[in-house]
Amino acid sequence: MHPMLNVAVKAARRAGTVINRASLNLERLQVDRKQHNDFVTEVDRQAEAAIIETLSEAYPTHGFLAEETGAQNIEAENVWIIDPLDGTTNFIHGFPQYAVSIALSVNGITQQAVVYDPTRDELFTATRGAGAYLDRRRLRVATQDRLFNCLLGTGFPYREDQDLEKYLEVFADMSRQCAGLRRPGAASLDLAYVAAGRYDGFFESDLKPWDMAAGALLLTEAGGLIGNYRGEEGFLQSGEVMCANPRIFAQMVQCLSKYSNC
Repeated sequence: MHPMLNVAVKAARRAGTVINRASLNLERLQVDRKQHNDFVTEVDRQAEAAIIETLSEAYPTHGFLAEETGAQNIEAENVWIIDPLDGTTNFIHGFPQYAVSIALSVNGITQQAVVYDPTRDELFTATRGAGAYLDRRRLRVATQDRLFNCLLGTGFPYREDQDLEKYLEVFADMSRQCAGLRRPGAASLDLAYVAAGRYDGFFESDLKPWDMAAGALLLTEAGGLIGNYRGEEGFLQSGEVMCANPRIFAQMVQCLSKYSNC
C-alpha cells in the first residue's frame, strides 16, 4: 500500500471509531441544520478533526478541502479532500448507509482514495495506476452491456435550492430505461458500489467534490468511466456526475445528456 494511502486508511478508521461510538447513543446526538434537510452533527465535526489531525501529523505542509471546516492551504501541491461522514441524514436516523471519504489530490489530480464504511467494516481503497480494492480483493466494474438490465444508483434532491421537478423527469425517464433505481443516500458509497460491481451505474447532480473525489478514483481504477451527463470531464467542479462500465456509460449518455446543466 502506498505510504500516503496507508495514512489515509489510518485516518478513515480513526473517524470510523468516532462514528461507531456515537451510533450507540443517537438519542444524545446534537444535530444542527445548515439549511433545509442538510444536517451536521457533532460527530461530523469530531470525525473531521480526527482525520485532519492524523493527516497533518504525517504531512504538515498539505492542504485540506473538507466539508465542515472548508478550505485550508488549498494552494499546496498536495490537498486532501474529505467528507468525514457522507450520509449524515442516514446516520442520525440509524440507517446504516454512510461512509468516511478521503482523497488526495496532487496538482489537481486525484492520486489516492479511501472510502470506509464503518457499519460493515468495508474498506475501499485506490491508488492511481495501481487498481482499486475492497480490503485485499481487486475490484472490477460489472460487465452488463444493456442498460435495460442494469441496476443503477442515484440521489434525490433534498435542498430547497435544487430543482426537484426536473429531477422527477430524469427519474421517470431513467426508470423506464433500466431494471431498477436505488437511492441509499451516500454518494461516496454509491461510487464505490459501482467500482465493486454492486451497481451497474450511478448518476446524480448537485454534489460537492468531497462527495465524489475518492469514489471517482475507485471507479476509474476498477475499469469504469465517469463524467457529467454529457460524458465530459469537469464533474468535480460542476457537481453533475454519471459513471458505469464503458458500454453502459455510452447508453447513459444518450439518456441523460439532454438533462445536463453543463
